Amino acid sequence: MSVYDADVAAPMKVRIERDRSTMSAAAAAHAAASLRGAIERRGKVRLVAATGASQLEFLEALTATPGIDWQRVELFHLDEYTGVPETHPASFRRYLRENLVDKTGIRTYHFLDGEGDPEEVRRRVGGELRQEEVDVLFAGIGENGHLAFNDPPADFTTTDPYIVVKLDAACRRQQVGEGWFKSIAEVPDTAISMSIQQMLKCQEMIVVVPDTRKAQAVKNALEGDVTPNVPASILRRHPNVTLYLDEPAAALLSASYRSTSS
Repeated sequence: MSVYDADVAAPMKVRIERDRSTMSAAAAAHAAASLRGAIERRGKVRLVAATGASQLEFLEALTATPGIDWQRVELFHLDEYTGVPETHPASFRRYLRENLVDKTGIRTYHFLDGEGDPEEVRRRVGGELRQEEVDVLFAGIGENGHLAFNDPPADFTTTDPYIVVKLDAACRRQQVGEGWFKSIAEVPDTAISMSIQQMLKCQEMIVVVPDTRKAQAVKNALEGDVTPNVPASILRRHPNVTLYLDEPAAALLSASYRSTSS
């Protein structure tokens, strides 16, 4: 049975902070504790890190946190555009190198080569990912509700670790709006993405979502049906997810989330 077929949604832990800075600091403290805990238990930690504008302050706070033995971290990432060189400002390999690897000294990492053959890349890195369980996964939620580059309607059933996906217009417009590309014509229409089922195999997920423009996607994910048309709704089928929101991102949620968040 897939996680999607489960009858009962998992309890979603939601933390609403007053602003982006406070949210990022809280999520970073949580992430640091999770990384340290895995290292204490296993002697190492396998981490999947997200990219994008939503993660910048979170990663800045995390990499400034003392007491994490980064040389015991094995790093994977969620997705990468096809055909984009690492020198491009939008390259997620470049993003992770500049915002995580270079700041911490992580020595073991597995990047998705957007300039390589997509099928070969997804199989090779997917094979490395399958070797052992993933301890912690960082994620965001897209304006169209995507997880990684799994745009709606997302594939909730494939068990391949990475898949080649087509990016929809809303996702591509978001990349332009965030300043990664000058026009939608420059945004690749395909990418390599970690699959939904692979994301849900991780032991813990820390999801960081700031900004008003994500408010509708957050509401749909938490208060609507669990459906491929809202990919992030699948988070409610995982037993250990904490969703960090700032007030603008939480603006459309019902009062029950505000009364239970802490």
